[in-house]
Amino acid sequence: MVGARRARVLVTGATGRVGRVVVDQLLGAGIPVRALTRKPAVARLPAGVEVISGDLTVPESLDAGLQGVSAVFLVWTALPATAPAVVERVATHAQRVVFLSSPHRTPHPFFQQPNPMAGLHASIERLIAASGLASTIIRPTMFASNAFYWWAPAIRQGDVVRWPYGAAETAPIDERDIAAVAARALYEDGHAGGDYVLTGPESLSQAEQVRIIGDVIGRRIQFEELSPEDFRRETAGSWPRPVVDMLLDAWGATMGRPAFVTSTVADVVGSPARTFRKWAADHAAAFLLHP
Repeated sequence: MVGARRARVLVTGATGRVGRVVVDQLLGAGIPVRALTRKPAVARLPAGVEVISGDLTVPESLDAGLQGVSAVFLVWTALPATAPAVVERVATHAQRVVFLSSPHRTPHPFFQQPNPMAGLHASIERLIAASGLASTIIRPTMFASNAFYWWAPAIRQGDVVRWPYGAAETAPIDERDIAAVAARALYEDGHAGGDYVLTGPESLSQAEQVRIIGDVIGRRIQFEELSPEDFRRETAGSWPRPVVDMLLDAWGATMGRPAFVTSTVADVVGSPARTFRKWAADHAAAFLLHP
């Protein structure tokens, strides 16, 4: 059952990996969309989207964007200090919030490593719970598009990907599936109180994911195992050290066991989550060297 079908939805993080696709999903469902961004002039959002300036670090800057909205898609991209004021403002204007969080409550070793982002997400969830808002928590696991940032440069330059923990298994999820679930929770009834852990449909090792990319672009890509120490050295100066340590800990903890897999995407939207092969085929051009 569709609730506030014609009521306006505010999307924060509207130019990001998930928020941008949430905008498309809402437009496709006929929902009026207002997009919050720090730089409206360069947002490049579709026609029909009301683009408005706002910054999570300046809570009062959200007031205009929150006027007349029924629901908010909240993506936290700032330091935690302003979170209480932001959630208070959302609760004053909107009836429901869908929060893009992480699966820090999931009892699988991949998600139970020390993680500052998980702590931030947990604190915002507590604020939302205390606010009285009807809320849905979206907890995606590893994004399929991480492959762009991790492996595309090496694949474009040659046939070898050098990476640690090739046997570590994850269940990468397509951002389009995350956005589809988020959009349903924003405009359909029945999702209040939902706590949705979202995964792709299959557990794949990192080496298998690289092989699949090679399959779809028609090249054999070799996976060369790096030690954690070598990975730290190779990413020094270009990756934040806490992120590197977090990933190494998570991959190491999941060695020898399959990834956590859910059917939540299918349960919410009525069609199964896209496979990693489908994601790779749809984004194959990103892995090809163009003249």
